[in-house]
Amino acid sequence: MTKPQVLTLAKQNKVEFINVLFTDILGVMKGITIPISKLSDAIDLNVWFDGSSIEGFARISESDMYLKLDLDTFKVIPWSRGTRAVTALIIADVYMPDGSPFAGDPRGILKRQLARATKMGYVFNTGPELEFFLFKKGDDGTLHTLPHDTAGYFDQASDLGTEIRKEMTFALHELGIDVEALHHEVAIGQHEIDFKYDGALRCADIVMMMKYTLKSIAAQHGLHCTFMPKPIGGINGSGMHVHQSLFSMDGKKNLFHDPKGTYQLSDIAKYYIGGQLKHIRAMNAILNPTVNSYKRLVVGYEAPVYVAWGQRNRSALIRIPRITAGREKAVRAELRCPDPTANPYLSFAIMLASGLEGIEKKIKPPAPVEENIFEFTDETAAARGITTVAKNLMEALDELKADKVIREALGEFCVEKFIEAKTAEWDSYRMSVTQWELDRYLEVY
Repeated sequence: MTKPQVLTLAKQNKVEFINVLFTDILGVMKGITIPISKLSDAIDLNVWFDGSSIEGFARISESDMYLKLDLDTFKVIPWSRGTRAVTALIIADVYMPDGSPFAGDPRGILKRQLARATKMGYVFNTGPELEFFLFKKGDDGTLHTLPHDTAGYFDQASDLGTEIRKEMTFALHELGIDVEALHHEVAIGQHEIDFKYDGALRCADIVMMMKYTLKSIAAQHGLHCTFMPKPIGGINGSGMHVHQSLFSMDGKKNLFHDPKGTYQLSDIAKYYIGGQLKHIRAMNAILNPTVNSYKRLVVGYEAPVYVAWGQRNRSALIRIPRITAGREKAVRAELRCPDPTANPYLSFAIMLASGLEGIEKKIKPPAPVEENIFEFTDETAAARGITTVAKNLMEALDELKADKVIREALGEFCVEKFIEAKTAEWDSYRMSVTQWELDRYLEVY
């Protein structure tokens, strides 16, 4: 949109404040609120801020940065309508004082990989599926890991989240997000709202807006919405499966489709898959970025552990959904290991980088696997050449340190800051004494 269009929309909607939003390296949304009287100047002159306090951003000696507003992301926040402080949001890119893009801006990192894809003649589309839990809050506002309901997959009668999901969907629609389906997930208190695939940058923006929206609507009902991968032991955790495809620059041809190929996949698609399978253990550090992420990545809870691919095989890391006749544009590869704590900008950037390397180097994937890999013994998996994803955060970080392709995609500044923050997280976890340890050892020894 143009500046006059944004200012007109703001006036028509009686907007009083603008939340200028951006994302830190860890995928946490940050923002600065400005009054509507400053919007015109913000569009022309940007919004300056101190980056020294943002995770993975500037050092104290180079703290000045500015936010350049992406006017196409202007949206009025639905739940602020009818209040005195009607508020809109705009997503911004982070720049250095000399006018250069900030090397640690996750949105900028994704843009660099998309530019690489453009040079190769590709448009990168994604379709992430975010699962989340709704938990009750105590009367005093304290958070409990007590699920909001006891329903299961697609349940209706005992699903207390039906109306809340509808309200969330209304809000998402007002934000211009095309919701395709909403339902209860497998675990008690677990839900999913799916939206239509789009270009990777647009989808990453949507993921951030969606988290912001769902948490806000849940809070209005006295609930807490969490995207933590494994908040409760013994039941399914929350994933963020990501459907991926490459299209021609005009958007008319799905370059993953070949009616004569295995599963109707083109060689481009197979090489893309080969690249991702090759780099997945380093990618885990970004796609599964918390200590808790690896509590989800265990056999038995529909979480992909084995590095393999196949059609309709939900035990495989990459699944090729069945193709419906006449819907060849829907041919895609679904990467099933990411979880919703992942930074979507960095995640899509490394997915694309690993896939493009597969195409450039014609990396052939291993033979597809259609059996239930969860039923394989370790010996059977080894005999088939099937490895596993990283077993914990530190193992994934070690893989990231050694993977040149993923490091180059992220940039050394981002890698350095990410590893620094996540190593501190691992050390904190490693030195903590948990309730499990007390229960197991305190009275025995």
